[in-house]
Amino acid sequence: MDYYAGIDVSLEQSSVCVVDSSGKIVRETKVASEPGALLRYFDDLGLPVVRVGLEAGPLSQWLREGLVGAGLEVVLLETRHVKAALSAMTVKTDRKDARGIAQLLRMGWYHPVHAKSSDAQAVRALLVGRKLLQSKLLDVELSIRGILRGYGLKVGEVRQGRFEARILELIEGHEMLETVIGAMLQARAALWNAFTRLHREMLKIARADPVCRHLMSAPGVGALVAVTYRSSVDDPGRFAKSRTVGAYFGLTPRKYQSGETDIDGGITKVGDGMVRTALYEAAHIILTRATRFSALKRWAMDVAKRRGMKRAKVALARKLATVLHRMWMDATAFCWGKEPAIA
Repeated sequence: MDYYAGIDVSLEQSSVCVVDSSGKIVRETKVASEPGALLRYFDDLGLPVVRVGLEAGPLSQWLREGLVGAGLEVVLLETRHVKAALSAMTVKTDRKDARGIAQLLRMGWYHPVHAKSSDAQAVRALLVGRKLLQSKLLDVELSIRGILRGYGLKVGEVRQGRFEARILELIEGHEMLETVIGAMLQARAALWNAFTRLHREMLKIARADPVCRHLMSAPGVGALVAVTYRSSVDDPGRFAKSRTVGAYFGLTPRKYQSGETDIDGGITKVGDGMVRTALYEAAHIILTRATRFSALKRWAMDVAKRRGMKRAKVALARKLATVLHRMWMDATAFCWGKEPAIA
């Protein structure tokens, strides 16, 4: 008889439930959230567990690697699907969640999540840290501008390298402002140094990776877009069709149809939001800044005439995700198409 194990992962202890092929609960317990502790539990269990399921989360990837290394078949379950499947439970506990995950494994009612490689995880950590430092740096700069505005001191437009000099020029002679803003400028300098260090690491990865260099041949795709797309897709072969990549990153329209009700909403916004933002920014650059014309830009401009510029950028971002995947899979160059004749 086959057995299935569902694990509801928590920070300290995880709930484990083992069921047989008929759905009967065989074992239930709590185990420390460590790969070694889980492996010892399954070894002592003495039952042929054919599949182990974990809901995708911060610790799930680490636990999965430890269990897979010991020869177990481990599946990461899509969080939204698990939540929807277990939403009928009136009482929610970790124990009941583990039961539900085990039953989903047994019946096959789950959607597996791609487990990123160690290299992709490392790049992802770099991108997350870089984005965090960038946002905090912007928060400090905006706070400085807001404080000075209360004294009638307007910073105006200033280059990044001249920002600190401009602020020191404005607060000269104000004792309290020199104390407060001076401390904030020190924090800004530390954030700027840390951000530039991570940014250089990201550029180094883009230069060394042939896939990123190949993707950067497409219009609007710079180092940040290429590295973000590369690390999130990780394995292009897991997509059977290139046109499904846009849906994977939440760039397809939302749809609700039931009976006489038929509603078309905005995009689904599922998947990796960082990649979705990067693709949208690339689409914005293609439509507003790219000087060399392409068939892709021509298509997006036609969409903008019919539906507006904002929807055209979303549609172009979705199409760009498809184009980049096809370029990656086929190792082909970007097709610029026939440029329009100049009147």
